[in-house]
Amino acid sequence: MLHLLYILAFTVLAFVAVGNLIRSLVTVGIESQRPQQFRQNNRYASYPRSQSVPHPELLDEHGNIVNEPLLVMRSLTVQDAREQLDALYKSSPGGNDEGGELA
Repeated sequence: MLHLLYILAFTVLAFVAVGNLIRSLVTVGIESQRPQQFRQNNRYASYPRSQSVPHPELLDEHGNIVNEPLLVMRSLTVQDAREQLDALYKSSPGGNDEGGELA
């Protein structure tokens, strides 16, 4: 009997989820068919399409767009990474030199 209750509960949840999905798709479809002048709920509606608002992380302290790479990664071997982690561990306040590797 408890199994039937679970099946019924998850069936109801599935129908609610699919109903919300369909409602969202219809809303997006209707919203995309409206002319630009009627979309006042979008706070960037006053900006022209060609001039998009950049993400805040792409701006420096003065609001200028950063034109340099934001992440540069260097390839490490496993041995280099292990040595760096060992050096960090040994330099930490609780780190000790007598430990050696754990098996």
